Amino acid sequence: MTDAGAQKAIEAVWRIESARLIAALARLVRDVGLAEDLAQDALVAALERWPQSGVPDNPGAWLMATAKNRAIDLARRHTTFERKQEELARDVGMRMALDRADFDAAVDDEVGDDLLGLIFTCCHPLLSREARVALTLRLLGGLSTPEIARAFLVKESTIAQRLVRAKRTLRDANVPFEVPRGEELDTRLPSVLEVIYLVFNEGYAASAGEDWIRPELCEEALRLGRILAALAPAEPEAHGLIALLEIQASRNRARLGPDGVPVLLPDQDRGRWDLLLIGRGLKALERAEGSRGPLGPYGLQAAIAACHARARSAEETDWVRIAALYDALSQIAPSPIVELNRAVALSMAFGPETGLELLDQIAAEPSLREYHLLPSVRGDLLAKLGRHDEAATEFTRAASLTENARERELLLGRAAGSAAV
Repeated sequence: MTDAGAQKAIEAVWRIESARLIAALARLVRDVGLAEDLAQDALVAALERWPQSGVPDNPGAWLMATAKNRAIDLARRHTTFERKQEELARDVGMRMALDRADFDAAVDDEVGDDLLGLIFTCCHPLLSREARVALTLRLLGGLSTPEIARAFLVKESTIAQRLVRAKRTLRDANVPFEVPRGEELDTRLPSVLEVIYLVFNEGYAASAGEDWIRPELCEEALRLGRILAALAPAEPEAHGLIALLEIQASRNRARLGPDGVPVLLPDQDRGRWDLLLIGRGLKALERAEGSRGPLGPYGLQAAIAACHARARSAEETDWVRIAALYDALSQIAPSPIVELNRAVALSMAFGPETGLELLDQIAAEPSLREYHLLPSVRGDLLAKLGRHDEAATEFTRAASLTENARERELLLGRAAGSAAV
């Protein structure tokens, strides 16, 4: 195998296995920071060996075994792990004697998912809300510090500091690696829901790189969302979130053209939408709507997505209802992003002038100044008003702000199209 071929294979394996590897190691060593270090050590070993030896038949198991051996070495060398050495060595030896299927069965807890345990550990109340989400995005979703920073619309240095402090806090407090129950579950569930939401969003519209969609992140968020909905059947927001994700994911096959360029919602072939996922999403939304009280933020977003899913064509979309739902969302979960989306809904329901007026009101919001979707939306509304030169300027600015190659290509194409009118 060539070095380039091995590099691509390792990257693919790492995208698939890293979160599970870190989760299993965190359960073993009870330290998420150490677990991440051990996983990275295994990755380095793969980069050194696989170009010569070839990719193993079971690369995930190879990485796990390598990381465990590294854990045993650390336990033997460092006095801080002396008390754990015998237990750790015995446990690892037992696991390595099992095959992959037996190992998976042996580590199952009551919920049956190490990744779920990792999320709840990362979302411990000792951490700030921002730190919980950032840490879980890093360890579960495999997002880089720049990608997390973009998701939060903050500086990279801020995210880096949060990650270091969060891992230190969990380590120093000896936080148990487990899924909580009872009242503690209720306390920590909202943060976990937000984590899954942001992981899905990064997969649905990647903030950077060559690919606009990262399906593995969407699939992981869906899987974990379904587990959470089953874990908390009386929590309407858990059903609201999974409803939103199912419906959004149903469009993925229609969101890219043959050349990989993004296809915007109005231009998508709705015949390619996944009816099974739409059905599951609408059923989950019914469960959220059937609970007492009004819909929460995720339920409202799911209801918005359902308006698109139920429309047989873009022209039949009930934009007046969507605008009303965004009004309700802005009341219970106000944010600059919600206002940006509300501007789009208002423009579709009542004309581009209405949307542009709201955009002008939020344009000075600090967190939106470097956010590419603000000039992108503005360019779209200006184009609809026939102000094509201004629209071209906005699309060009949006292209300069995005770090996703496919999205940049789309925006530059729209800028050229507007300039040519």
